[in-house]
Amino acid sequence: MATQVTVTDTANAQRTSSFLRIAIALQTLTIFLQAVSAGLLPTSSYGAMLHDVGARVMYGASMLYVLAAVLAWKPGGGSPRPVWHATGFLVLASAQVVLGIAHVPSVHLPLGVLMFGLSVLALARR
Repeated sequence: MATQVTVTDTANAQRTSSFLRIAIALQTLTIFLQAVSAGLLPTSSYGAMLHDVGARVMYGASMLYVLAAVLAWKPGGGSPRPVWHATGFLVLASAQVVLGIAHVPSVHLPLGVLMFGLSVLALARR
């Protein structure tokens, strides 16, 4: 019976770890797509709409990353470090939204590049 619980616990840990990896990959992809849609802003009529919709999706992906990090940490009692990383990304995403709405590209653009780099780093570490 004890072996069965261990196998089940291992399967659950792998599942939550996979969910965390998928959440980070989704966040990384949405940040990259935001860079692509930002490049379309001056050249197409639909660039602004794509960037606006993409911002909402990217913010949702950051919230999903927090949820996945909590689910990976809480049941298994592992390190809370991924939760802190995910929360940091959510804070950066919130700053990005505020800076984008305020039209402050001098900070908005470098912050986006930083977020993409950090997200790729988080994905590589997982």
